[in-house]
Amino acid sequence: MSIHISAKFGEISETVIICGDPLRAKFIAKNFLDDVVLVNEIRNMLGYTGTTFDGKKISVMGTGIGMASTSIYVNELINFYGVKKIIRVGSTGSMQESIGCRSVIMALGSCSDSAINISKFLPGVIYAPLADPELLFKAYEISIKLGIKIHVGNVFATDNFYGSNAWKKLAKYGVLAVEMETAELYTLAAKYKIQALTILTVSDNLITKEELTSNEREKTLLDMIQIALRLCNC
Repeated sequence: MSIHISAKFGEISETVIICGDPLRAKFIAKNFLDDVVLVNEIRNMLGYTGTTFDGKKISVMGTGIGMASTSIYVNELINFYGVKKIIRVGSTGSMQESIGCRSVIMALGSCSDSAINISKFLPGVIYAPLADPELLFKAYEISIKLGIKIHVGNVFATDNFYGSNAWKKLAKYGVLAVEMETAELYTLAAKYKIQALTILTVSDNLITKEELTSNEREKTLLDMIQIALRLCNC
């Protein structure tokens, strides 16, 4: 076990789906996995291991909001449990008028305003964290087979849920959406040489002000979940 995860080694699979909301992890485990076992509930950060419809063993776990919290769980999943593939499923705010609620976005790369990445590198160096290209390509193929329209592009991982207007300028440079975790996930994946991909569902549009309810954010983001589960079997 690690500091924040009570599972024994071997109880967490090499492939893990992560999500900020632990209740979303519970929803995925209870509705899409068989033979589900609760492997973590420290601080109510729920984690489960089960099997997919194809018999593949996978784990699904909450990580909390933001890059600091995500960093804790991703570091421990990799270094204590030998995780090799992490797929993040989460909600995001669209920064483009044409990308409405329930649209699916795959994060090719991630901008950020966080000091977490800045502190890792030499002064003046800005690292550009990217998705694993193999996972991204496979996820794209899966989405086509499922008939799910997706958007692929850059996202903005911010430490500021309230009060930041940086997205307005980034949107002019083609950045698709804002969320709070992907830059750190992709940076850690590169550091430890594992595969990672973020798949997002638009929960609100910053321009049109369209938004989903809290219940819809937790339970109705099914397209990205279907893509992630099939990607786990690859």
